[in-house]
This record gives sequence, structure tokens and C-alpha cells, in this order.
Amino acid sequence: MTATDAAPRTFESLDPRTGEVVGTHPVHDAAAVQAAVDKAAVAADWWRGLGFDGRLPRLAAWRSLLANRIDDLAGVIVTETGKPLDDARLELVLAVDHLDWAARNAKRVLGRRSVRAGLLGANQAASVSYPPLGVVGVIGPWNYPVFTPMGSIAYALAAGNTVVFKPSELTPGVGRALADTLAEAVPDVPLLQVVTGYGETGAALCRARGVGKIAFTGSTTTGKRVMAACAENLVPVLIECGGKDAMIVDSDADLAAAADAAVWGGMSNAGQTCVGVERVYVLGTVADAFAAEVTKRALALRAGESFGPMTMPAQADVVARHVADALAAGGTALVGGPDPVHDGLVDPVVIADVPEDSVAVTEETFGPVLVVNRVQDVDDAVRRANATGYGLGASVFSGARGEEIAGRLRCGMVAVNGVISFAGIPALPFGGVGDSGFGRIHGDDGLREFTRPQAVARQRFALPVPLTSFRRPASAMKGLVRMTRLRMGR
Repeated sequence: MTATDAAPRTFESLDPRTGEVVGTHPVHDAAAVQAAVDKAAVAADWWRGLGFDGRLPRLAAWRSLLANRIDDLAGVIVTETGKPLDDARLELVLAVDHLDWAARNAKRVLGRRSVRAGLLGANQAASVSYPPLGVVGVIGPWNYPVFTPMGSIAYALAAGNTVVFKPSELTPGVGRALADTLAEAVPDVPLLQVVTGYGETGAALCRARGVGKIAFTGSTTTGKRVMAACAENLVPVLIECGGKDAMIVDSDADLAAAADAAVWGGMSNAGQTCVGVERVYVLGTVADAFAAEVTKRALALRAGESFGPMTMPAQADVVARHVADALAAGGTALVGGPDPVHDGLVDPVVIADVPEDSVAVTEETFGPVLVVNRVQDVDDAVRRANATGYGLGASVFSGARGEEIAGRLRCGMVAVNGVISFAGIPALPFGGVGDSGFGRIHGDDGLREFTRPQAVARQRFALPVPLTSFRRPASAMKGLVRMTRLRMGR
């Protein structure tokens, strides 16, 4: 083997706006990933030993450092994703807020608590605690390379775990920046390590010895591969995949607000938002007025100014295919046309009256494309919104029955008279059903996701008649059955 052969492989990250190389990063193989996990396991013992009160000030120090360097970190996000600076800033503000919430609420949510032992356990003291898993592996996406993985990283750390983070190969520099800032704030041990590379690196993390859980965000297809790799060692997984999120616009909705939300939800971040709006079902009585409002707002947007390019160039081909299929199936282009892709950018597209079997309705587009279909009534809207394997988020605009409609939708989160608002509320759990995955980040549920519930029953005194012993007399069971019938049989 030559010296060249022995050298670690590397890959380059590119600025999607210019195609210029912005960084060179190592490809971590299975051995390197295992070494990172082993190091994280040692750090986990120290981190857990600090307890909630010891971890809180250290996470607060990281929060303060991130808050004071928002512009620096936003610059890294912009360079690797191409999104506008203010969108990158917003992503960081949300991430900092979630970190703060997780750190401050971990003790309340995860601290040992007593539970009622019940009549049969009257001689027992019962409690539940939530110890950490040890090492959590996080595999992150490229569309929101800080906010999305921080929903796992921050909550896992607050719960007492250490983290090995595999960022997307499109945004490795963002992952490195997160790890560097935490190492600066808490230099004692490596709480957050980064392993970079392609799918093989992620697979190695799934199979590494000592990983207590994998939190993955990405496509449904890749999510299934992650589950298969984790299944080899029975490693539990949290899977957050894509969505085909719907918005329902009721006849009494504020149409201007609904249109503004639909355009933002569908086209901000170039439509590369898993909980963004892709389908709109609007009641027929207000469909024309709503379409006019959406058209006016979408026409004012400019690709490359209002939002950035496709971070992953191949995604532009998916967008073009969906637009072509929607138009060929009989949809009417209100904004844009059959050739929206140019120089890595995708122009805004709004298509009305698209058949429900078009791929623009059934598959995740992940681009600045809105399908606007009129429906007969709310029942029709709910039926169409639920007619998908995905089940991530949704939006409802209604004057009188927003929460009622929300309750009928098969998805993990719903924004009523708003869009994506649930993602910005740290106390709310975030996650999907069906092809959108399972498990939750954020909120109390998100903290518990990175722990293992442990039940403890401590005998306070011995019963005069033993029930769980071979010394139990037959008369004891007769009496117990008689008492159960008196209490429960009425």
C-alpha cells in the first residue's frame, strides 16, 4: 500500500450558488466512526454524573455562545445551502430557543417522580426515572442543517447523553461549526463529535457498538435503510422523514392571511421544507378569490432573491418532473410554467386543479411549487388531505372550526390560521406518522425520547399475608378475589 493509498479519503463541499469549493472534509470509515463512539461513551459517564444542575450552566454557556455568533454561523449556512442570510438567521434563532428550553426543562420532565402504587401495592413506594441512553447518533439533513438536527442534539444533551453527529455531505461545515462552539463552551470532554462522509458513514454510525439510539432526518427511502442497519443490533431509532403537507382553506377563512401563509410555507427555503405547504385544498366558494391572492404574492417572488437555489442540484429534476406531470394531467399554471428550472434555481410555480393521482400531489416535491385544488366541502378537503402515506404536518385556515378540522387530520402537527408555527414552539412535540416516520423531537416527549424509562418499586413493609410467595395460603387468594369482585365487578 502506498502512502497515497493510506491517506484518508476526503470530499469537497460546494456553494450551490456558485459551484465553488468551500471546504474539504474527511470521509470517516467504520473504524473512525467507532472511535468517535468510544470516545463519546467515556464522555457520557462524566456528563451524566454532573446531573441536571451541573449540565444546565454548561448548556447555557453554549446557548450564549451560539446567540452571540448568529451572524458567523449564519454565514456558514448560507455558504453551504445558498439560502438567504435572514432565513439562516431565523433558523439559528429557533435552534437557540430550543436549546434553552431543553436545558431548562430537562429536570422537570426527566427527574425521578413518585407514582401511586394502588391498593394492591399499598406496601410499595413506586417511582419512575428517565436515565440517559449514553451515546446518541444523529444523522442530519441539508435543508435546515442547524435547526432540524438540534431538535435531537440539544434534547439528547439536556437528557444527559453525548452525541455523535453525521451531518449531510452537503452541509458538513455547519456540523463542524456546531461541534466547535460546544467544545469552546464546554472544553472538559467531547460532548458533540462530528463524523463526515456519505451514506457509508451513516451506516457505520448505525452499526457502531455502544450507540444507544439513532435519530435520523431524511427521505423515507433512506429512513428504511437506517432502520434496517439499526435492526442488526436492536438499536432503537427515531425517524423523521418527508411530508406532503396540506393546507385546508375554509369558506370563512381570512383569504389574504391564508394566501400569504401558503406562499411562505410552500416557497420559503426554495420549498425545501419537510413541513412546508405542498397541497392546498380550498372550498369552492372562495377558490377563485384565494387563487387570485396566491397568484399576486407568488408573482412578486424572485428565485435567487426571495429564496435560494436547490441545495441538492438533483432535486431540481424532481421539481421539473412534477410540474410537467401536473400540467400534462390537466392542471392550470397560475404562476410559472413547464420550464421553471434555470441555473440551479427554480422559479415559483402555482398550479390549479391538478388531478389527485398526479405525482405533484402524491409525491414529495421539495421545491417552490404549490398545487391549489378546489373542493366541495370540508369533508372532501379532509379526505384528500389524508389520502397520502405521509403524515407530517398540516395547516388549516378557518374562522370558526379550525381546531375541529385539525383534529380530523392524520398527521403529527397542525397549524391553525398560521403555517409551520408548531415547529417554533419548543414545548410542542414534532414528528410524523406513516411514511413520515415515528418518534418525537421537541417538548417533553422529545426529552423522553433520549432516555430509557426505569420503574422502581420499593417495599416499605411486608404484607401480613404474602401474595407472591410459595408460602401463600389458599385463603389469601380467595379473599383477594372476593375483594376484587366487590371493587371491580360492579
